[in-house]
Amino acid sequence: MSFSLAAPSAFRGNLLPPLSHCTSCFEFDLRFHRSHGFPHSRCRFTSFKLFRNPRSSRRRGIACSVTEPPNGSDEQEKEAYKNEETLPSEDSSVQSTSPPVDGEQLNEFSDANKDQNDVQSLDSDEVASGSPLPGVKPQKLDEAIKIPKETIEILRSQVFGFDTFFVTSQDPYEGGVLFKGNLRGQAAKSYDKISKRLKDKFGDEYKLFLLVNPEDDKPVAVVVPRTTLQPETTAVPEWFAAGAFGLVTVFTLLIRNVPALQSDLLSAFDNLNLLKDGLPGALVTALILGVHELGHFLAAKDTGVKLGVPYFVPSWQIGSFGAITRIRNIVPNREDLLKVAAAGPLAGYSLGLLLLFLGFVLPPSDGLGVVVDASVFHESFLAGGIAKLLLGNVLKEGTAISVNPLVIWAWAGLLINAINSIPAGELDGGRISFALWGRKASLRFTGVSIALLGLSSLLNDVAFYWVVLIFFLQRGPIAPLSEEITDPGEKYVAIGITVLLLGLLVCLPYPFPFTDETLTSF
Repeated sequence: MSFSLAAPSAFRGNLLPPLSHCTSCFEFDLRFHRSHGFPHSRCRFTSFKLFRNPRSSRRRGIACSVTEPPNGSDEQEKEAYKNEETLPSEDSSVQSTSPPVDGEQLNEFSDANKDQNDVQSLDSDEVASGSPLPGVKPQKLDEAIKIPKETIEILRSQVFGFDTFFVTSQDPYEGGVLFKGNLRGQAAKSYDKISKRLKDKFGDEYKLFLLVNPEDDKPVAVVVPRTTLQPETTAVPEWFAAGAFGLVTVFTLLIRNVPALQSDLLSAFDNLNLLKDGLPGALVTALILGVHELGHFLAAKDTGVKLGVPYFVPSWQIGSFGAITRIRNIVPNREDLLKVAAAGPLAGYSLGLLLLFLGFVLPPSDGLGVVVDASVFHESFLAGGIAKLLLGNVLKEGTAISVNPLVIWAWAGLLINAINSIPAGELDGGRISFALWGRKASLRFTGVSIALLGLSSLLNDVAFYWVVLIFFLQRGPIAPLSEEITDPGEKYVAIGITVLLLGLLVCLPYPFPFTDETLTSF
């Protein structure tokens, strides 16, 4: 069987059915696969010939004769196929009883088949597996909220494109759609282009996310209606709950700085007048906490991130565990998240280290100060190293020394900053690790940190309370960013790593003995 084309330019590529519907196009034995919404039937095209379309003298089409095989076994079908091949091609077209089928009809059939599959896949209530939008709770949505099929076609053909993100497949995601494909160029620039086209077409009706698929670590685009991203409301006003936590934290900070009340905390209610003795220490620690939170809010204002009211967490052991501050909007990218997350600890460490140095240098105001055993400085690598550097031979094993209370107060502030710098969940350290190395690495850091804190809690009650707090309140996951693919700049990477290292140095013990030999080698 053979044929020839007189004018190749007149043969239009869209007249052929998609390759997914044929098995051997060159032998002209085309078979349509089973598709949803159509009864399964096998058609055999026994002859092809060109014909002139009567509607236009310049257009040519393809006429094909279609025969329906009788019901029977596969062997009978193969035998019938062999018999058909022995017939002359010019006769086979005459023997056919089916009318010619225009190439445009083939296209309509293929398009209808494709549309039917799209409708069934997009109308499904099943959420795409490995969904890369953690932190967004599934919810029952009305049909009016779900993205219609016509809009999805516009997204594929007019919003995404070869120059930004070439879509190869799509899956339903709650009220939106998850698009898989190939990212073109830099992620940040592609995101800006796609966002602009999306806004030009639909205004602020939809929100775009450019994320990493946890299944294969490849870029994916997610488009969801903005109505599904409304922040959760609480039964108790945020400011009221934050104020209640703040009052309790003030009380615990005062108790923490009154040595007479350390052995019996409940006796503080019978000796409220003693609380004034803890006011200086409480103010210093509160100042470090306040500067920490101020750093967050200044960085958030610079990046356009909205923060909620900070919830200060009280602690009987160290006065406070810091504050829990919610991010109320969607962070644009990982660099902005790193700026906001690192600004708080960086400000807190800066002030805490300054006060710690002043405490070692300045003599106590009353001439006595606080008497502590030298071994206490083994509890922190950073504090012990600074103490040995500044105190020299005065710091010896087994001897008691008098230090300015400012050392203890500043140390407590550094410890609170260090606890918040642990790379776990939605702590500052967890957000920093996410911004530096991505979501998957952040989840691994969270698991390792919680496990280590769990082991430490066997020996330290502070670690026990902190691991409970992380597990129930701060374990995450971190809400999705608008664009999670682009890495932060090198300057901000250095800042983030510095914050994590400072937290590690504060929490790790000082392993070297305080002796003269150590000083000489130091």
